[in-house]
Amino acid sequence: MNYASCKSYLLSKPEAREDYPFGADILVPKIKSKMFATLSVKDGVAQMNLKCDPQQALFLRDMFDAVIPGYHMNKKHWNTIILDGTVPIGEIERMIDHSYTLVVKSLKAAERKLLELQYGTQLLYR
Repeated sequence: MNYASCKSYLLSKPEAREDYPFGADILVPKIKSKMFATLSVKDGVAQMNLKCDPQQALFLRDMFDAVIPGYHMNKKHWNTIILDGTVPIGEIERMIDHSYTLVVKSLKAAERKLLELQYGTQLLYR
């Protein structure tokens, strides 16, 4: 998966919007006011930070060399995925879905319930 396809997938999530609070070169997709990813290019290679369950984060780091502790993030809850082609596209999409789901579940109850009514739980919680 490259930068463009990751950006497209990230922003296809219900009500995802792009923001650039860290500068024009770091895309920060958000749901409501909470970020669920970052996407940037470092040394010509795209990379993405994604929120992750702590145990799953460790498992993914062991499984893939291109998954490392979150760069400039809480390393317990965030992974950086280096988009060098070594992580299968389906796994990257699953990690994006997981990050999005974790953040949606952390929203205020009223915001979360409204999203569930509008989009359904199947689309929000993959």
